[in-house]
Amino acid sequence: MTQVMEKNLEYYLNLNYTLLVNHIVDESGSYYYGKIVELDGCHSTADTVEELIKDLEEVKKAHIEIKLEFGDLIPEPKEMPSGNIMLRMPKTLHWKLANEAEREGISLNQYILYKLSSK
Repeated sequence: MTQVMEKNLEYYLNLNYTLLVNHIVDESGSYYYGKIVELDGCHSTADTVEELIKDLEEVKKAHIEIKLEFGDLIPEPKEMPSGNIMLRMPKTLHWKLANEAEREGISLNQYILYKLSSK
């Protein structure tokens, strides 16, 4: 018999949510802006990264507490993709891309990555 884990405040606080931090310099000065990607509305600003992370932990806790109180859905972090994909393509396209990669002197994988990221 498997035991079902209770998804309480402690459960959510221990999940590895994605933290996005940007250094901002604008007319108001220099500061850090951060957000928890999976939790809409969980964002803050601070003068230092350390202060920002502390603030975001408090915001995350309050956000989750409110969601739990009202029985709202709380998104969980997704696993990072492996970076590997299987891709099927027409032979003529494969031939064209392989030739272009050879002309550039790079591997087919590098060339396809370049083409995808330059759009």
